[in-house]
Amino acid sequence: MNDRILVFYGSYRSDRMGIRLAEFLVERLRRRGDAVELIDAKAVNLPMLDRMYKEYPSGKAPESLEQLAGKIHDADGFVFVTGEYSWGVQPGLKNLTDHFLEEWFWRPAAIASYSAGRFSGARAATAWHGTLSEMGMVVVSSTIAVGPIAQTLAADGAPTGPGGEALEKAFPRFADDLTWWVEAAKMQRQRKKPPY
Repeated sequence: MNDRILVFYGSYRSDRMGIRLAEFLVERLRRRGDAVELIDAKAVNLPMLDRMYKEYPSGKAPESLEQLAGKIHDADGFVFVTGEYSWGVQPGLKNLTDHFLEEWFWRPAAIASYSAGRFSGARAATAWHGTLSEMGMVVVSSTIAVGPIAQTLAADGAPTGPGGEALEKAFPRFADDLTWWVEAAKMQRQRKKPPY
């Protein structure tokens, strides 16, 4: 298998709970044999969007943008881990994704959402679906929604309680769906050059 998967996480808060879900997904995807890397928007620390990567002259983009553009371009698929902020998406994750465009094209994306409450970030996941589609990704139909996150994943990322059991049960379908689309997109890109 060994698909190259990037897992994006976007909270800048000091007491971040969603990192538990991001780390859970990274660990579980690695167990399946994927080459997985966590891209943490807070660690990358891009400035608020002024100029997209493509708007810099060749070789003149900041080093952090150059490196991340290469990782995105070389990835086979993506997982976006999103919290819900006032019925919307996390600004840190949105800012990170908006720095790029063509780099995302022709690859699948999956969405895993979370919140402190019972809605599990579902409204943010819905918003991300349209955004990622507009950015050139195929968004897989299987999602993961975790909430309340503090009762579903322990501080070390281990599933706990009924929510943790539900997460463990949901993960295989989520990963299988992503893998199916990753493999389909890889085969198509090998068979035929993308139209643009």
